Amino acid sequence: MKIVKHSGAVVNFNPEKLTESLLKSGADAFTAESIMKEITNGIYEGISTKNIYRKAFSLLKKHTNSHAARYNLRAAIEMLGPEGFYFEKYIARLFEAERYETKTNIILQGNCVMHEVDILIKKNNVISMVECKFHGGREAASDVKVPLYVFSRFNDLRTNEYTLFSNKERIANCWIVTNTRFTADAIAFAECSGINLLSWDYPEKRNLKSKNNHDCLYPVTCLTTLTKAEKEKLLLLDVILVRELLDNRLDLKEIGISSNRIKNVLKEVSELCKCY
Repeated sequence: MKIVKHSGAVVNFNPEKLTESLLKSGADAFTAESIMKEITNGIYEGISTKNIYRKAFSLLKKHTNSHAARYNLRAAIEMLGPEGFYFEKYIARLFEAERYETKTNIILQGNCVMHEVDILIKKNNVISMVECKFHGGREAASDVKVPLYVFSRFNDLRTNEYTLFSNKERIANCWIVTNTRFTADAIAFAECSGINLLSWDYPEKRNLKSKNNHDCLYPVTCLTTLTKAEKEKLLLLDVILVRELLDNRLDLKEIGISSNRIKNVLKEVSELCKCY
């Protein structure tokens, strides 16, 4: 059976891959199998992966909201756009969870020109700059021009001393983070130049997907018990991670959620924050 990917490419339907994604969402084997059977019965030649995803998400939501939320992770990260401002905040939170100090949207004078740095991080007295590249479509990729450009900015900043987290500090390392993927040339240049990369599926371990599933660092946009407008209101309140809502009714009340709905939201939050 041929299906159509987001990019328009036509590929064979892979039931094992879909089953694996259902299991990774937290669904048990019986639930995953029953969902697979229902999806398989409705598949037709040329169906889009988007339609398959929507069907799987809908069926998961009938079983458990938190499983659907995990399954919805990639789309939830895309909802941190379109400008990428909240994506930068989200990435800063990921580093903070690993005990980095962070600063966002810093303007620094390089040797040649001024630079706006998305995020600065500090750990063990080592400071790194982080450049975030947000893409609204998941088929978009950051090619070799991105690390070439970021590396030139890093070189313009690295020799200067700044007051960053304290006095007279230098930027020692460089990161590039994207919500989609890097091309092979981008990865090759970054590895050769000593640039750290982080994307949806790179590196193989500790990528965006695995950081969420193992460390419960889900963005609030993945919650299925909230509307899109309500999620946007939470982001405006600087509530970025689901776990920031644990035992937190005040922010939910502030955006106009009723008491009964708050119980449902907090139930989903609690389930999502049980890492496995």
